[in-house]
Amino acid sequence: MNAQEIGGIIMGGIGTSELLVIAVVALILFGPSKIPEFARNLGRAVNMFKKGLKDGLDEDVAATKPDAVKKDDAHDAKI
Repeated sequence: MNAQEIGGIIMGGIGTSELLVIAVVALILFGPSKIPEFARNLGRAVNMFKKGLKDGLDEDVAATKPDAVKKDDAHDAKI
C-alpha cells in the first residue's frame, strides 16, 4: 500500500471537489465569522487529545517500571 491508497482509505475517497463543496456549504451555513472559531476549537481539542494520550502513555511506562520507582524511594529513605 502506498501513501495515496492509505489516504484514500482514511479519507473515505473524498476528493478535492468534494472538500470544496463541503467548505462552501459550511461557509453558507455558519458564516465567515464562525469558521475560524470552529477551527480554533478543533485545534484545541486535538491538542488536548494528544496531551491525554501522552499522559496515559507516560503513566503506563511508569507503571511497567516499578524498579526505577523503588530505587528512588530507597534513595530518599537513606537521605
